[in-house]
Amino acid sequence: MLQTLYIENIAVIEKTSIDFNSGLNVLTGETGAGKSIIIDAINAIMGQRTSRDIIRTGEKSAFVSAQFDNIGKSAEEKLAELGFDCEDGILILQRTLSANGKSVCKINGRPATVSMLRALSHSLINIHGQHESYELFSPETHIDYIDSYGGCAELLNSYKEKYEEFKILSKNLNQANTDESERLREIDLLQYQSQELFDADLNVGEEEQLEAERGALMNFEKISSLLNKAKRMLDGDDSNGGIEALDIASNAMQTAAEYNDEYSDISESLTDIYYNLRDVSESIGDAIDGLESDPQRLEEIEERLDLLNRLTRKYNCPCDELPELAEKMQARLEELINYDKNRDELEKKCKAAEAEAQKAAEKLSRLRKETAKTFAEKVREEMSFLNMPNVTLVPSFEEVELGAKGIDKVELLISANPGETPRPVAKIASGGELSRMMLAIKTVLAESDEVDTLIFDEVDTGISGSAAEKVGLKLREVSKSCQVLCVTHQAQIAALADTHLLISKQVDNGRTFTAVTPLSHDERVRELARIIGGVNITQAALSHAEDMLK
Repeated sequence: MLQTLYIENIAVIEKTSIDFNSGLNVLTGETGAGKSIIIDAINAIMGQRTSRDIIRTGEKSAFVSAQFDNIGKSAEEKLAELGFDCEDGILILQRTLSANGKSVCKINGRPATVSMLRALSHSLINIHGQHESYELFSPETHIDYIDSYGGCAELLNSYKEKYEEFKILSKNLNQANTDESERLREIDLLQYQSQELFDADLNVGEEEQLEAERGALMNFEKISSLLNKAKRMLDGDDSNGGIEALDIASNAMQTAAEYNDEYSDISESLTDIYYNLRDVSESIGDAIDGLESDPQRLEEIEERLDLLNRLTRKYNCPCDELPELAEKMQARLEELINYDKNRDELEKKCKAAEAEAQKAAEKLSRLRKETAKTFAEKVREEMSFLNMPNVTLVPSFEEVELGAKGIDKVELLISANPGETPRPVAKIASGGELSRMMLAIKTVLAESDEVDTLIFDEVDTGISGSAAEKVGLKLREVSKSCQVLCVTHQAQIAALADTHLLISKQVDNGRTFTAVTPLSHDERVRELARIIGGVNITQAALSHAEDMLK
């Protein structure tokens, strides 16, 4: 669960550290105090897109850190997949936002990317804001709820693999069914190009070898002069050379060693050097004997290198990769020449892949239909508890062509009142009904969701009175199986919190500062009274708030 959230220079928050607990954590405060900024900070640490405008005015950067403890199995597996370790179930995520638009991310102190934070967030936190309720207007999201509830992930992944294979084969088949004249033009071109490359008889590493040989031939005079000079210095010319001088020195040390053994090592070293230099001298002599000036060979090398450079430019391909390119051209040429045979085989494979994908889609569809009614009934029961006793929820299935999610088009149809025909959510649901429907769905999915922390941002939109109290009770029920964070304006919900945090702001020297403070019992009474009664807190409001907490 989310243990600590540290925020620095985010909007009106200069610095604050917030400790959360298990159970139901509620955040309240006056409008504009900065409740939404807490959610923005969590979104940032979860790798979501952020604007540089979120950085506090006058600051060059902002920083958010989140510490999680006792993370779940799915989060640990995702961490390992990303290449990170997690000791004792503790996970620390950090993100620095700069005014230049760049961000620096870390996972347990090691460098990471925004995409890594985003991938990891799906296993840690599920944020439900007001905009998510309106996603219910899009039937495309309904199938995901049913898949999540029905444990369809394994079948869905199996189907996706088969569907992707079918798509690839189908694309290849469409490419194979090209215009006949275009196929013949490609054959002519490939025949010419592949023949040109094969005739060139190219070899990997040839260009480098030729350039080295050309360098030796072009510098024949310089190399000859240098080798002869080295030979003269070693062998001597009119005067003693280095080898003869070394021989004299070696003999002298041998004689000295006969009088004193401590010179033996020096004598042996000199003798070894003498014989080594003689070997070097002989090698230089062999090199001199092997030197030759060959203008004709130089001309051949220049012509060959010119050909290699021309082919490299023509095919926009490094010289060493030209042989491989020729092989690919030949393979494509054979494919085009054997067009009819290849197309028939590809067509068979494509039909077989489509049949496999269809079979997997039908199996997935059956599981969806089996679980959809149960899912709809459970959501209906939750909505009934949330002061919508007459609601009816019906899953509608329509078979469509093979697609990314199978052959099902699914939509949850709703009727809020007796006698009304169930219709699309977008046509009949109000804002308050949407919020309660989404909370009901989240409650049902919480049974199968591996995420440890659920965040509800103003889930009480459009409701009040007993409906708000029912929402609070439902949030508290959900918080028994996972950590719940809730931003609310309703006293009925705030009164049910296990941990109550107050978000307040103050102005100091013309700057706005926001603070987040955990409330004691007496402070909670006063905050609930403020929510109930407004600016002027009466004794009646305080008494009512005390009763609510009891």
